[in-house]
Amino acid sequence: MAISSLRLADADHDRPPALPPHRRPQAVTLRDAPASPSAVPALRRFACDTARRWEIPDEAVDRLALVVTELVTNAVLHSDSPDVLVAIEFDGAVLTVEVKDSGTWRSRRSARRIAEDDVTGGRGLDLVGRSTTWWHAFLSPLGTRVVACLAVRPLTA
Repeated sequence: MAISSLRLADADHDRPPALPPHRRPQAVTLRDAPASPSAVPALRRFACDTARRWEIPDEAVDRLALVVTELVTNAVLHSDSPDVLVAIEFDGAVLTVEVKDSGTWRSRRSARRIAEDDVTGGRGLDLVGRSTTWWHAFLSPLGTRVVACLAVRPLTA
């Protein structure tokens, strides 16, 4: 999905939504890879292996796999970045995943497509939205950073 279908933070027009409440992470890890098609399964495997090592429940690992797959795929296909980085942190209740690239997104010229049943592309960010409690894309001259939060356990005081 092209970046033009996102509601983007622009200092002159929009402010990004408030970041969700943040607690001190119990675990943090990151990995980068060349922004090629092989980065998608490699970074998905890294994310899932990490989450399992942190004893994250299988249902949340499945959602993490989907989110990492979609966000890394978008970076590979649309950013013209030479590399892509995935950072994951866990605070005991929420997994936060960041996907960063150093490219400049290529805008789509046509209006956003409506996802049709027989179309295989164009649903990625909708899936991310449905799989997370919060997500946002931040654009800068240095690249794009997409942050997504996945609830793993109920938040406690």
